[in-house]
Amino acid sequence: MRTLLIYIFAAFTVLRTLPDLRRVKKISDSVPIKDKNERVFQAPQNVALKVIERTGTKVNVRGQNKLPNGPVLYVSNHQGIFDILVLIGFAGKPLGFIAKKEIKKIPIVRAWMDEMQCVFIDRANRREAIKVISKGIDNLKNGQSMVIFPEGTRSRGAKLHEFKSGSLRLGTKAGVPIVPVAINGTYNILENNNGKIKAADVTIEICDPIYPDQYETKKNTEIAKDIQRTIERAIINHQN
Repeated sequence: MRTLLIYIFAAFTVLRTLPDLRRVKKISDSVPIKDKNERVFQAPQNVALKVIERTGTKVNVRGQNKLPNGPVLYVSNHQGIFDILVLIGFAGKPLGFIAKKEIKKIPIVRAWMDEMQCVFIDRANRREAIKVISKGIDNLKNGQSMVIFPEGTRSRGAKLHEFKSGSLRLGTKAGVPIVPVAINGTYNILENNNGKIKAADVTIEICDPIYPDQYETKKNTEIAKDIQRTIERAIINHQN
C-alpha cells in the first residue's frame, strides 16, 4: 500500500506542474540560455526532491564544490530508477539525460524532458543513435549539462557493469569537463525490495572533473576505464 501511495503522490506532484510547464514553454528565445535552463529546471527539481522525501530516503551529497562553471558531462553509474531523481535533485546544475525512447510514452514527463533538452535513444537503431549523440553534443555546446549512464542498464547493486565508451563522445566532441558521479544506495529504494519502495540511505559523490587538456590525448575507451575505476573507488569508500 505504501508503494502505491508514493506512486500516486508522484503522479499528482507531476500533474501539478502543468501550469509551470505552460510558463516555461513561453520563455522567450532572447532569455540567456543559463537563465532559461535554471527556470526550466526548477519544477523538475522540486518534484524530484518531494518524491525522494516521501520515500523517507536520506541523500548525502559530497563534492559539489568540485563542479566547474559552465556545462559539464556527468558520467554516472546506474544502480536503480531513482538515480534519475537523485541527480535531478542533487547534482548541482540544470541537466538533461540521454534517455531510453520508451520514456517518451509517459505524458507530462515527456514534455518536461523535452524542455530539459533530454534526448531519446533507440539502441536498436545505430543511425538514429548517432543523431542522438550529435544532439547531445549540441546541447553541451549551447550550455546545457548532460548525464550519461555508460553501463547502459541498471546494475541493481553496488557492483558496476563495464562502462561503454561510445557515449563519452558527447563530452570529448563538445570539449567540456567530464564529471564522474558515484551513486550508492538507490537500488535499496526499489530494485532490492521486490518492487516495493522503501527508505534508504543514498550517497552521491561528485568526483574530480576531467578537463579537456587531461583527456584530449586519450582514447574514449581509456577515459571510460579511468572513470569506472574512479567511481568504483568512491563506492567502496561509501561502504567503509
